[in-house]
Amino acid sequence: MRLVIARCSVDYAGRLTAHLPSAPRLILVKADGSVSIHADDRAYKPLNWMSPPCTLKEDDATWTVVNKAGEKLIITMEEVLHDSSHELGVDPGLIKDGVEAHLQELLADRIETLGEGYTLIRREYPTAIGPVDILCRDADGATVAVELKRRGDIDGVEQLTRYLDLLNRDPHLAPVKGVFAAQEIKPQARVLATDRGIGCLVLDYNAMRGIEDDKLRLF
Repeated sequence: MRLVIARCSVDYAGRLTAHLPSAPRLILVKADGSVSIHADDRAYKPLNWMSPPCTLKEDDATWTVVNKAGEKLIITMEEVLHDSSHELGVDPGLIKDGVEAHLQELLADRIETLGEGYTLIRREYPTAIGPVDILCRDADGATVAVELKRRGDIDGVEQLTRYLDLLNRDPHLAPVKGVFAAQEIKPQARVLATDRGIGCLVLDYNAMRGIEDDKLRLF
């Protein structure tokens, strides 16, 4: 990860346009290629960002970040106050709470909840950026990646988007579709998922937990 603190202005040109006037800001450049601009407020949310895959070109005092859609994030540097890089290594990922972990276990055990003819490939499918909750195949044999959350928000959709981009580079899996599954999906997350061609599934945890086990047993 590269951390840059600089006085800069920022212009975004894409489906919309936006401008940030000159001010001191933190710029994060992550190993996945993403670039985000932060102020000293707003908690974790950036003022503007470019999600991967994208490319960064540094030309004197101008940084130009371009994504695969041709959208541009142009950062004009006026004064660099700090510039450092740090190797963080592979993150083990977020450890799920009991409910989220149990949801994953239940859905994997009853994969037909996703649709008739679905079959499980595996839980916690490993990737270079963390494990995909569930990888499976639909009735037509197409690969499907499922991201599970208790409460589904935009960050969860972004996470699944990154997984899908990576999985679709594997010719043995591609094309890979995505399903965002949660007990509750926020409207903004549903809109973003739909825009990216990702399916949404609301899970009833209590109903899933109360389903009678249909596996063979003696009594």
